[in-house]
Order: sequence, then structure tokens, then C-alpha cells
Amino acid sequence: MLTGSAAVLGGCGESKSSSSDSGGNGSDGEKKPELAVNVSDGSILQAFSWDFNTIRESMPDIAAAGFSVVQTSPVNACLEGEGGGMELYGDGKWYYHYQPTDFKIGNYQLGTRDEFKAMCDEAHRYGVKVLVDVIANHTTPELGSVSKDLVKAGGGSFETLFHKNNSKDISDYGDRLLCTTAKMGGLPDINTERPSFQEYFFKFINDCIDCGADGFRYDTAKHIGLPDDPKEDDGFKNNFWEKVKTETKDYDKKFIYGEVLQGDNDRITDYIKEIGRTTSSVYGSKIRAALINNVLDTSAVKEYWLGNTPLNMVTWVESHDTYINEGTWRELTNEQVMLGWAIIASRKDGTPLFFSRPYNCTDENEWGMNRIGTQGDDMYKDSRVSAVNFFRTAMIGENENLVNPNNDSTAVIIERGNKGAVIVNSEKELKTDFEINLPDGEYTDRVDNSTVYTVKDGKLSSEKPIGENTVVVLYNGYSTPKPMANVGVAKDTVFKTDKSSLNVTLTLENAETGVYSIDGSENAEFKNGDKIEITKPQKGNVVKVELRADNSDGIKTYERVEFTFEEKNEIPKGTVVYFEKPKDWDDDIYAYVYNTNDDFNDDWPGEKMKKESDGKYSYTFKNDWDTPLIIFNDGDANDSEQYPGKNQKGLAVEPKKVYKVE
Repeated sequence: MLTGSAAVLGGCGESKSSSSDSGGNGSDGEKKPELAVNVSDGSILQAFSWDFNTIRESMPDIAAAGFSVVQTSPVNACLEGEGGGMELYGDGKWYYHYQPTDFKIGNYQLGTRDEFKAMCDEAHRYGVKVLVDVIANHTTPELGSVSKDLVKAGGGSFETLFHKNNSKDISDYGDRLLCTTAKMGGLPDINTERPSFQEYFFKFINDCIDCGADGFRYDTAKHIGLPDDPKEDDGFKNNFWEKVKTETKDYDKKFIYGEVLQGDNDRITDYIKEIGRTTSSVYGSKIRAALINNVLDTSAVKEYWLGNTPLNMVTWVESHDTYINEGTWRELTNEQVMLGWAIIASRKDGTPLFFSRPYNCTDENEWGMNRIGTQGDDMYKDSRVSAVNFFRTAMIGENENLVNPNNDSTAVIIERGNKGAVIVNSEKELKTDFEINLPDGEYTDRVDNSTVYTVKDGKLSSEKPIGENTVVVLYNGYSTPKPMANVGVAKDTVFKTDKSSLNVTLTLENAETGVYSIDGSENAEFKNGDKIEITKPQKGNVVKVELRADNSDGIKTYERVEFTFEEKNEIPKGTVVYFEKPKDWDDDIYAYVYNTNDDFNDDWPGEKMKKESDGKYSYTFKNDWDTPLIIFNDGDANDSEQYPGKNQKGLAVEPKKVYKVE
């Protein structure tokens, strides 16, 4: 469901923006809302874990929401963990995106090279640019999965592919040699200065460009050395960022930024100089703190915390890292995220990035539907978000001024010249009759298309106060788009079950009818509130439902929802299983038992098994279990053996079975 209110008011003016499919002139000489031509002038949608086909199908939605840029997850070949499981977390993991096995386009999570190209083509048809998240400085730790081509490009062995310091973990991020040459989080650190690796890597980058990529986000950029950083004695230069400039096709036309998380000795000024742009992580943390504390004082939300550095930055309220690792999924409500977005996206400086939270996530359920490949939550096309996005392109070139109305620190106004303004109000009703830098006249709410605001003698007034958790965006001179159609499923929908069928309620807004298709079946019509039955498939365990509708302007909307049917396997207390130990394993054998409900029998390596005879061990379940999985291992802290292998899904439990390594 799309919720919330926003108002959009302001004066006329030209904008350096693209007509795309939504450009041109509207009625009465008003211009239609437009997308930015330049990435830096627009808004970026981070399509976190969406696959290429989903992004392509969603392009009308993305453009209609005012996003002129979409950023994909990493497109390179990556580790196929959990046997190819496709859950964001559980039977599959989102972070395998960030464990490269090769630098070639296409992976099991997002799709093929051809699908990537088709996605880029569709994006450009709508005037939307494509950024690719890329990893340059590490591979998966599962070295057996790293391609021979990559090893060859790295000098022919893992010793030459990686830095000499790869045997170490980063113990001090302020130590620039360690920070740029040692392992981060156990991920082997590539020697990005080796010329043969650089040639191989930039062949991948330029293939992305040939397919339609308009720019790149460099993951963990802080861990790639700057020209004057300390260097290992290997005969190479710290010249990777120089090579980005000289080896990237049409470099001057591409939008490139690096993830440089601020902290001890981050050298962010120098990274901005070398790369062109970086992230602004401290600013994001300040915005989140302001939202959590309902303190939107200009002193809390204005400063970018980059010192005297040029403000060439990508800003965010949250990123996938803060959502997952710092727990902003629990700290910030959807409402607060959209208030924060209104602040950062309406400002003059920086290029804002909107992180697409997982579909149907809540403050009690981090992963929501928990599927890789599908689109994220509908927040990205909320009326407040889209209104601010189009405001942003309408205000290109206008200076900014941040003020607290009537000195009320629970609300902030972002004024852009005298042509427009955005009001963000947090915890309580805000009475109007305060000063605002807009021409006298009437301004109609461009989100609900009904609330009227009046400016007279430099003061704003309305019949009723501005409600809590409300965004008001103020400008004139542009026609108002028709409300976007929205399709989906009820918030209380169950996406995983051990039953043979599910009844699902479909939702529809701003359209009379929509259509749905189950696993590629012919389209069937539905209306808001209609129920459909999803039955367990004959093959596999996942059912895909695709929903579509058009709004009154014919703009299409798309949503893909997936349902997982599990085989329930109840294992009672006292169940015994056996394991035959390979000869090269240590003598102490452990059983690690877990399930998808995050239950487990003990911290890794699990519980010690009982030795029955030479090479044969038993494990007795001490409690009742619901659909447990089991991994056998020898518990060696330094180099443990395990079955199934690392990052692989555990084995289903079968009473009295003797498990053998296959």
C-alpha cells in the first residue's frame, strides 16, 4: 500500500532535465515532470538484490516515481552458496553478490549478460541511467570457486593474485598499508596494482559499458590504495584509480563514485580527488539520529561533515550495509526513512540514493518476503518520495536555504531560491502562518491534489495544520502526474508454508482492474481485495506470481511475488543419525544442527558426536525439531573439514541414516 501525504508548491522555472517518456508540455502551458539528464542532478534507486528482468519490468514504475538512475547489485560472477538458494538470508544469502568468482557479466542471482543488456536498453528508453555496483579488491574466500581465468590474470597463482599481506586480517583501519592490502572480513585482497589484473578487470568494466552501463559504484574503495599510500614491495605502483580514468571507456561521461566509509584515517578528501565522488556516510548517520530523536534543527541536518572537501558525494538515509549490519531496519520506520529522503533529496548538493528495502519488510521482520531477484518494498514509489524526486529536477541550479519554521526544531524547510520549498515535519502538528521564501499565490498539494496552501506577504497559511510525519513539497509551473497504479498483496501475507496451498489477498490502488499470472499462466483479471489460491508446484518449491496494472495515464506498474512451499520434517527427541568419518578428518566429530527459524543446537561447530567404532559416529537429538538441517565437521579451528562444504546448505535429517561424504 502507498501511504502518507505530501504537498508540492513553488514558482516557475526551467530545469536541466530530460523529457523521456514523461517530458514535454502539459495543459495550460505547464511542463510535465521530467527526469534529470545528468546522474548528479537526479535521484538514484538502489535496486538491492532485484534481478535484471525485474528491474526491466519495473522501469515504468521507476521512471514514474521520478528516479532518473537505477543502481544494480553486483553483476559479476559470484559464489553460488547454499546450493544456489535464493533467499536474501537463510537458504541463500544476499552477500554472495559481493563474493566474486570472476569478472564477467552474469550470475545465478541476477541473470545473464543478455538480460543485463536488455535491462539497460529498457532503462534508456525511459530516460533512466544505469549504475553498476562493482567489487575490484577482493574475491570469495572459497578459492576453489575462483575461475582459472581470473587466477591467470592475477599472475597465475593465488599468491600473485592477492597481496602479500593477504595472510593478515585488518587489525587497524588507521594503518593505510594494512587497510589497502590485508583481508577485510576474511575476504582475500586482490593485488589491484598488478597490470595483468587491471587489464582483465577493465575489460569487464568496458563490457558493462558496451551493454549500457552509465557509471559505477566501487565497493570498499577505501581498501584500494591512493597514489601516495604505502605500498608492498612488489614492483607495482598504486595506480588503480589512475587506471579507472584512463581505461574506462568514455570516462568523462560516466558517473563513478567510491564507497569510502568515514573513520580513522579514511583520506576521504583524497579519494574524492582521485575518484571524483564518494559516499558521505557520516551525513547519513547524522540524518538517522535526527529522525530517531525528532530533532530536525538545521544544525543537525545541514552540515555534510566533509570539512572543506568539494561536495561531490552520494548521500543516503540508509544503505544496504546500515540496514543489515547496523540494524537501521529496526531503528527507522518506513515513515522516518521517507522524511529523511525528503531532506536529502531536496537539497542542492550531493546525489541522493534511495535504498530499496526488502519486499513487505517490517520493524519485526528484517527480510520480509525474503527473496533474491524480486523488487523491493513499495516505499520507493510512495507519493512523498516521487514528489520530492520531481521537485529535485525542477529545482536544478537553484541555491538552497535551510530554516526551522517558527524556530521549531521538529520541522525543517529546504528552500530552493524563491521557486520552491520542501517542508518536513516530524513528531507533532505544525501550524502554518510562518515565513517562507516563495512568491505570493496559491499552491496545490501535488501529491493529494487537493490541499491548498496560500502565500501572502511572505507567509504560508492553510486551513489546517501540517500533520505529523508529513512531507510538503512546494512549487508551481509543472503539471501533476496522475496517481500511479499500485499492485501487491496484503501486508499479513504468508510467503513460506509447509501446507499444500495458500490463500492470498491481492491489493490494487489507482486502477479499476489489474491482471495476475501464476508461473507464466495466462493473465487473469483481479480487483482490490480479490483472493487467489496458490498451490504447491509439482516441480520445485517456489511459485511466482506476477501482478500488473495501468494508471489512468497508461503508465504500467509491475510486481513480482514469490511463495515457498517447504517439506515439513518433524524430528522427535531421541532420534539418532550416524556419520562415517573420512580417513583424513580429525578424530573429534561434531554435528551442527539448525533450521530456517534460526534455531541451532550449539554455536559452531555444534555438539560433539559419540564415537561408536573406528570411523563411525552417532548423534542423538536432545529436543524436538521442526525441519532441521545437519552439517558434520571435525571442529578444527584452523582448517576444519565439513560436510556439506562451506557455504552449502545442510543435509535433511533422516532417522537412523548413515551419512557418508559423497
